[in-house]
Amino acid sequence: MAQVLERIAQYADEISAAGVEGDKLMRLPDTVAQRLRESGAIRMLQPKQYGGLEVHPREFAETTMAIGAMDGAAGWITGIVGVHPWELAFFDPAAQDEVWGADPDTWMASPYAPMGIATPVDGGYQLSGRWSFSSGTDHCQWVMIGAAVGDKHGKRLLPPQMLHVLLPRSDYDIDQDSWDVVGLRGTGSKDLIVKDAFVPTHRTIDALKVFEGTAQKESGRTETLYRFPFSCIFPLGITSSLIGIAEGALACHLAAQKSRITVAGTAIKDDPYVLFAIGEAAAEIAASRAAILETVDRFWDMSEKGQDITFELRAIGRRTQTAAAWRVVRAVDEIFARSGGGALQMKTPLQRFWRDAHAGLAHAIHVPGSIFHASALTQLGGEPQGIYRSMI
Repeated sequence: MAQVLERIAQYADEISAAGVEGDKLMRLPDTVAQRLRESGAIRMLQPKQYGGLEVHPREFAETTMAIGAMDGAAGWITGIVGVHPWELAFFDPAAQDEVWGADPDTWMASPYAPMGIATPVDGGYQLSGRWSFSSGTDHCQWVMIGAAVGDKHGKRLLPPQMLHVLLPRSDYDIDQDSWDVVGLRGTGSKDLIVKDAFVPTHRTIDALKVFEGTAQKESGRTETLYRFPFSCIFPLGITSSLIGIAEGALACHLAAQKSRITVAGTAIKDDPYVLFAIGEAAAEIAASRAAILETVDRFWDMSEKGQDITFELRAIGRRTQTAAAWRVVRAVDEIFARSGGGALQMKTPLQRFWRDAHAGLAHAIHVPGSIFHASALTQLGGEPQGIYRSMI
């Protein structure tokens, strides 16, 4: 991690300044994508045999936070695109060779939501559909997306069967007009369109097996990183980028308030109420960081020892992660509310951090209802079913 952070830290000012351009382009500027590529940030969870770094997930999280504090969009893409190599490690080796064989710096976009139908045909599937929220997709050469298995008529099977499938850039179109939003504009999270693309079987994986950890075991990978639970590592990049965004907002606020005098003639440094609010917000951000890193460290130690990370522990981990996201965004609101009218100016980076934080909280991985339900029910001796087991 130290090497990745050292490489990217030297471009911190450049990446921060480029956030303005990213907002206008509605995608990550090419220069920023290149800095991420050169730093190795997207290869942190990638197998060493394919040029990856295979770092501890804590290092991936801390790097994502640091980049998110420079620019929300850059952190978001690091956290989302950066987690895909972890899952590709479980695919058929032929698929891994296709993606990484020629260039270990090849990026994959997503999303995992099963928005398309995969109809079985000889040797694989015929895939069609439209997917939203493909973050960083303009800089990716492949996509790893979710698909519902269909019958011979293209109707979804019941009960549902879900696949994660790999497609090269030539097999899908990007709707360039589908991303015009209030926050995380620079992520370029656009829609993808697939029309009757053939997906060979070796470029598919049973999504349920990935969620449950079966795919990891069947892949034959024994490294601790690849025995880590999906429900911890997939949300980790997303929430880490959100924590980084909050840390960036706090840094902007503190820099602007050091010499600020209110219209009443009071220096912010002399206003006890503002100082209390800033201190409380900073503490909440720090607590959120500590909480998710503690879960990562504990799950790593358990994985390394070959111990079972039970559904109950995973549910509590997801609760911790989800609560951390809501906590930091509330903290950003407290900071922004005490930044004065100047913070509303589009020329200030604080307003972009504020917008990005709220956009990041809207991700499905941060919806608390079913997660809080499942964690509490499990601790009370119950057995969550259906949607209450989803993504845990």
